[in-house]
Order: sequence, then C-alpha cells, then structure tokens
Amino acid sequence: MKMYTLLAELERREGEGQPIAVGLVGCGQMGSGMVNLTYTMPGLRIKGVADLEVERGIRAFLEVGWKREDIVVTECPQEAQRALERKKVFVTPCALCLTQTPGIEAIVEATGSPEIGAQVAFCGILEGKHVIMLNVETDVTVGPILKKMADRAGVIYTVSAGDEPGAVIELYRFARILGFQVVCIGKGKNNPVNYFATPDELREEALHKNMNPKMLCAFVDGTKTMVEMAEVSNATGALSDIPGMHGERVDVLDLAKKYVPARDGGIFHHDFVVDYSTGKVAPGVFVIFTTPSSHLRADLQFYAMGDGPYYTLYRPYHLCSFETPISVARACILKEPTINSLSFRSEVVAVAKRDLAPGQKIDGIGGFEVFGKIYSFEEARQLKMVPIGLIAQAKVQKEVKKGTPLTYDDVLLDQDSWVFKLRTMQETLA
Repeated sequence: MKMYTLLAELERREGEGQPIAVGLVGCGQMGSGMVNLTYTMPGLRIKGVADLEVERGIRAFLEVGWKREDIVVTECPQEAQRALERKKVFVTPCALCLTQTPGIEAIVEATGSPEIGAQVAFCGILEGKHVIMLNVETDVTVGPILKKMADRAGVIYTVSAGDEPGAVIELYRFARILGFQVVCIGKGKNNPVNYFATPDELREEALHKNMNPKMLCAFVDGTKTMVEMAEVSNATGALSDIPGMHGERVDVLDLAKKYVPARDGGIFHHDFVVDYSTGKVAPGVFVIFTTPSSHLRADLQFYAMGDGPYYTLYRPYHLCSFETPISVARACILKEPTINSLSFRSEVVAVAKRDLAPGQKIDGIGGFEVFGKIYSFEEARQLKMVPIGLIAQAKVQKEVKKGTPLTYDDVLLDQDSWVFKLRTMQETLA
C-alpha cells in the first residue's frame, strides 16, 4: 500500500513539474549511479552535488544529458538557489553550501566518512532538510543524537534503503508483524574477512572496479560488514553472538540448520543475534525465524519453507544506491525513516592492523592502521574501547600490538572534529 502511495505521489509531482529536489554529498561510484537513476525516475531529481572533486559532479550531470552551460559551479547557497530557479543544476566543493540551499528538500550523504557525515547531517537537520544516510559509519557512531535532533526539528533522519541494513530490516519487520520469533538477522559476504588488508594491496583491484582503494579495503577487512550489522543490532536489539560475529561459510539452504541456537544443533549461544555468512548468500540478506505452533509449522512445510523448526527468509539482492531514492521518497512524502540506530546495543571498535607506536596518527576506516570489529556496547564501554568512527586523525599515545582493540588510554582523539563533539553530546544526554 505504501509503495502504491509513493508511486502515485511521485507520478503526481512529475506531472506537475515539481519533483523532489535532492542534494547529493559524494559523487563516487554510488553517487554517480544515483544521478543516472534519478534522471529518469518519476517525481525525484538530484539537483545539486557536493564533491571536493567538482569534475566528478560535472561528469555525472553531463553523462545523463545536462548541457555544460546548465551546470553551475558555486560555493554560494544563494547562487545555487538561483541556478535551481533557472531550471539548472549545480555542483559545489562545499557540502555546507548544499545544506544551506533553500530549494533542496532532502540531502543524501554518500561519503562513508563519519566526520563529513556528522557535519552534513547536523547542518542539514538545522536547515530543516530531510537527511538520508548512505553513510552507515556515521549512524553507528552518532545516530541516536541525530535522530533526536531531527525529531525535534520535524524532519526525517534515516539510514538508506539498499544497503544491507535497510534491506534486511524489511524481512525482520515482516517476520515480527506475523508474530514469529526471530533468532538471527544476517547478510552475505562475498569473501572471507582479511582483517589486516591494506589499501596498497587492493589498489589494482580497486582501480579495476572503479573504486577508491580505501573503500574496497573497508569491505575486505570486514569493517563495512561490522558497521552494517551493528546498525541492524542498534535498530532491533539483536547482538553479536561473539565479538566479530561467526561469519562461517554457510549456504542459503543450510542457514536454518546452522545459524540457530546450539541447543537445536546450531552454533549460537544466544537466541537473538546478528551475523554474516561467507557461503553462497551474497549479495543477499536473510532472517532466521521459528514458531512454537505445530499448526503453523505444518503450514510452513506445506509452503515449501522446510521441515523446521527454523525457517529462512531470504532476499537474494540489495541494490545499494539504486534503492536510496525510495528512502528519500519515504522521508519526504510519508514522513517515515527506513532504519535508525535507536539505541546503542553494539559498538564497532578500532583494532590495530599492525603494531602502533607513540606519535603515529591513525588514518581511519579502510586505511593502514585499524579495522573495525563489532562488540556489545556494554563490553566496549567497560573496556574503554574506541569506536572506529572516532579514530581518524587520532594520535597514538602508547604502544598497541597488532590485533589489539584500541582504548581511550591508547590514543588522543581529534577533539575538534564534528563527530567527536556530537558523540560527547550524545553521551552527555544519554
């Protein structure tokens, strides 16, 4: 019903020549794909792009048919607004210009940087714009305070559909609405984790895939998977069964046999967990559920869901930024989010990729010094582990051995950063 409402409203806005005007921060692989997608979809257009490399935004607009004279390059919100009024689009190296442009209704943040994401979300909310995050790294660091700010401002702040958290939350809600007991919420990963991978080792592969080497490294070293499942944990209350999750090689047909509690032949010590599989699951997501009803079990067997007592809901794809416009439309039209970190149940902490010495500076997610690993929030707090979203530009104070989680005693964080200030505010108000 809601998808019907969205389509009808988008088609109405298209017919009236008043599509939702969207600003995009970050025009890399996903961002440029979104520019292409929204050029032909009804009722929604990307009208402004912010990227330090302005040529990337210009190329994205040219690729879909905009003429060069109709692409304005500016750092001034008023000039950007005049461009929109003249039916032009604009590109800016300044993300805050995008948040301050009156004609932009919603902001999509797609950089993957906790620092940029925190700044853009904060300023976008203050300017009364809906904020849609393709930047899960920011949400698992400071999402709860941004959500509170947005609620008070009367706008929507949400993580996007398309990434695994947004995809799998739909399966989870489906199961819970029907009264089933969910025991595992998970995703597929298309290769085993290599915690100690570096951008240099992956540079050739990244260039072949038209990716930033640091972005690819964040996938290979497991940080992205840890962040995504922490997002699901913080939205649902499910926890990692063990630090870092199990991540075993289990195919779709065997998930309901192995990714279940140990008392029933599975591997989990807890009854409600997040995890991932390196078997033949990617690029899909899954939910494992059960029911105590013998009648419903017989029905599920009849519906070819298996013999039970556990059953798998499986979606074989997630389309990343292709699905982001759905979250934009839901925010602008239905005034509802896709998924949020409602409270911290899990933390993704920074772990040393190599021996670290006093005086070193940490380069952050997808870099040479650290990878992310999911822990329960309570354990991370008790052991004073540093969230990976805060670690960029931190200065090492003490020696840290390879494979060891970094603590607040080990590093001096960048206290001038937006993300640090928001995290401090979040903890003060908790």
